[in-house]
Amino acid sequence: MSGAQARVGVGTRFVYDGDVVEVIELTATSAGNEVVLQDGSGQIRRLTLKELLFSDRARLIPADPGPAADDVEQVASVILGQLRPEERRLVEHRAEHVREVLTGYRSGTPAIAREGEPCREYADGEPLTSRYAAKAAELGVGERSVRRWVALFREHGAAGLAPRKGATSTPAALADGRWVETALEVMVEHTGRSRPSRTLVIERTRARVIARFGPGVVGQPSRATAFRVLAELERRHPLFRLSTKRNRDIAERPEGPYGKLRPTRPGEYLLMDTTRLDVFAFDPLTLKWVQAELTVTMDWYSRCICGIRLTPVSTKAMDVSAVLFECFRPRPAGPDWPKHAVWPEHGIPRTVLVDVDRAEGPGLASPPLVPETLVVDHGKVYVSEHLTSVCQRMGISVQPARLRTGRDKGPVERFFRTLREGLLEALPGYKGPDIHSRGENVEGEAFFFLDELEAMIREWTAAIYHCRPHAGLVDPGLPGLRMSPAQMFEHGIARAGYIEVPRDPDLAFEFLPTKWRTVQHYGVEIDRRRYRGAGLPAPGIRSPYAGPVKNGWPFQVDPDDITRIYFRAPDTRVWHALTWEHAPSMQIPLSEDALAFARKLAAAKYRYPDDRLAVADLLERWNLGLGTTLAERRMALRISREQTGLGLPEPGGATCGSLGSVRRALGQAEVPAAAAEPVAEAGDDDDADLDDLTPEEDFYADALEDV
Repeated sequence: MSGAQARVGVGTRFVYDGDVVEVIELTATSAGNEVVLQDGSGQIRRLTLKELLFSDRARLIPADPGPAADDVEQVASVILGQLRPEERRLVEHRAEHVREVLTGYRSGTPAIAREGEPCREYADGEPLTSRYAAKAAELGVGERSVRRWVALFREHGAAGLAPRKGATSTPAALADGRWVETALEVMVEHTGRSRPSRTLVIERTRARVIARFGPGVVGQPSRATAFRVLAELERRHPLFRLSTKRNRDIAERPEGPYGKLRPTRPGEYLLMDTTRLDVFAFDPLTLKWVQAELTVTMDWYSRCICGIRLTPVSTKAMDVSAVLFECFRPRPAGPDWPKHAVWPEHGIPRTVLVDVDRAEGPGLASPPLVPETLVVDHGKVYVSEHLTSVCQRMGISVQPARLRTGRDKGPVERFFRTLREGLLEALPGYKGPDIHSRGENVEGEAFFFLDELEAMIREWTAAIYHCRPHAGLVDPGLPGLRMSPAQMFEHGIARAGYIEVPRDPDLAFEFLPTKWRTVQHYGVEIDRRRYRGAGLPAPGIRSPYAGPVKNGWPFQVDPDDITRIYFRAPDTRVWHALTWEHAPSMQIPLSEDALAFARKLAAAKYRYPDDRLAVADLLERWNLGLGTTLAERRMALRISREQTGLGLPEPGGATCGSLGSVRRALGQAEVPAAAAEPVAEAGDDDDADLDDLTPEEDFYADALEDV
């Protein structure tokens, strides 16, 4: 069971209006599910389950220990951020030995085992006591130290192995880790080519390291050391000893049986992956064509999509954290979504509700889940120390897929294909899965903004994908029954017999990256942005942290909304929000990329620009206040009217053309008579300027030609 969750049932205790109460009964009424509570004096109360779970008057008292926002332990990113390079190497070294004690493998999994693993002392079946003794003798430390390392690793992950006091020296490595990784990269590139010599690989690695990091940045090993490093990498990726055909077979073969993991309930296994979409997207801020990447999380048991995020160009670690947190707190459903596509806001399937209409609220876009195991690939954004330590603290097990084996995440890979065939192929501007399938002028046919494309994918997933029967969703007791992901989720809830809720909403701040800054008389400055707010320490107070900045304090920053940062007071363990000094002039979030673009525009226009001028110009530019070119004004006008002039045929049945987000993006949504006349925009556009624009019916005739 995940450490970030708590089971709600008979015997669960809450604090309600200051009194400690206990659930003694759960009943289903015409108004929905209700609970009967009893306090210490024997007084009985009856509340709705929604009031008990989501009201600010109620607070859950977990029966078992687990992570909470007021824990004495620091956030994983804060602990890891205080480490010097030699201390970080020590933590990685200890973590490898702890994983070998627990599993027999330094990596923690037999899928990527090193040569000679598992050793006889750590083989499966050996008791832990003998493993502790063997590891203590191997490392030359006390058995008590090994036991303490294992306990800290099980509770806090790699962050628990960080030294708390002083600095600890580590043995020097034979070569720089960046040089080793680059050498392995060069070796992998030669898998399908003729076998090279070791000298050629060394020379190409040396040239690539200089081109990537700069001359003199990464230390180049001697020729003898480089040969020894290649000999070590040979065991990880054969290239020199065996024949080239044999090397290709080893690189492509699966390292274990397919379908080993068998989920038995929702939330047991969550698949997460990222793919490059086959539709061009348009960035409304920079007014440039960009590639779009889609990151999703899928519940393996029900095939329900629990998190979606569309990012321009590439996916960052922060995007992965946001998708993972969306499983805990799903986004609200669209206002015009069909009823069958909306999930109840309390997470309980409709089949167990007596009166659905009275128990439902605004609704969610996906079912809420507390994941137990996360299956990811070996990308840097998925195996970062921050994300893995946060998952360890939350009680979420991270299960890396096998190298170069897409079958380990087969269901989510199949979802990407279903998305392409069910939605993307029907959209204008579809460029195909490869260069051989692309049309003559795909970029000139149509485009969609990033927010429009993400809204289409979310609605299509909720309205069509979740409600369509899936051939792989079957009940062994009823082999002829084909269920949809939504029906399978309800089936899983009925099988599990309980619901799971996050034990503390403040745990969301731990998904954000940490930045270290000092506190000045004017507040905190991060990337030339100044923040102030309640709970900020006085400038004269010395920081208790030994971070990378002298007398620095840790602040959690959301790159997608820089109007606020978050700080946890070390004495009260309470989170505080600090506001940017220019945030009152804005009514919408602002990302780091948008501010960087605004500063670039202001630097070209003003002699002494500041952030206030830059943000004001960006907002006016975004809302038709300033358009430097006719094409730019037209692109902004497309944003303000939320429509395009492109048409899409609507085939029969429930297809993507029937989605409200697609109709709005394609200009097919019905406009009320009262809204026929556009409202005048505030800014530099007056009536004379608007008269210069082309008429409405000819507006999109040459818009793409200007681009």
